[in-house]
Amino acid sequence: MIITQTSIDAVHTIDPERHADERGSFARTWCVDEFGASGLTAAFLQGSISYNTRANTLRGMHFQREPYGETKLIRCEAGAAYDVLLDLRPSSDTYRKWEAFELTPENGRQLHVGPGIAHGFQTLEDETVLSYQIDTLYQQTHASGVRWDDPAFGIEWPAAAERTISAKDRSWPDAVAGR
Repeated sequence: MIITQTSIDAVHTIDPERHADERGSFARTWCVDEFGASGLTAAFLQGSISYNTRANTLRGMHFQREPYGETKLIRCEAGAAYDVLLDLRPSSDTYRKWEAFELTPENGRQLHVGPGIAHGFQTLEDETVLSYQIDTLYQQTHASGVRWDDPAFGIEWPAAAERTISAKDRSWPDAVAGR
């Protein structure tokens, strides 16, 4: 695995080191020792999957408030996604900065995302599946989000004539001072 720090300090990419032969390839996607040596959370309590039937489905931007902030390991199992991470930690040097990555089964890239980082994605293909390993149990009372198109963040999404977005994701309020 190649673990790389991104421009947001609580976000790392994890790229596979594939060993290929005539049968195909093999790569590790998780290793407690390598994660630990890089300072990454390696203990996950919950797994989730997001199945999306249509291209241009947009989900996000979601996070859990403290004390239930989540660390997530995210990867694309089928299709393709434009995955966006937004730093919502007021004490961070990268507060309100966002970064995006394309996730596909072919590139095998995973994202290790720490607490205080909002997550969202737009599917680039029909039948896109993202899987999550999460270190904290979901707490509905602490689930939160910010609007995907909030001008305070200026997130640049792939062009789409029409997007499928839930009413909940459309209704998050604009960012407020200090958030």
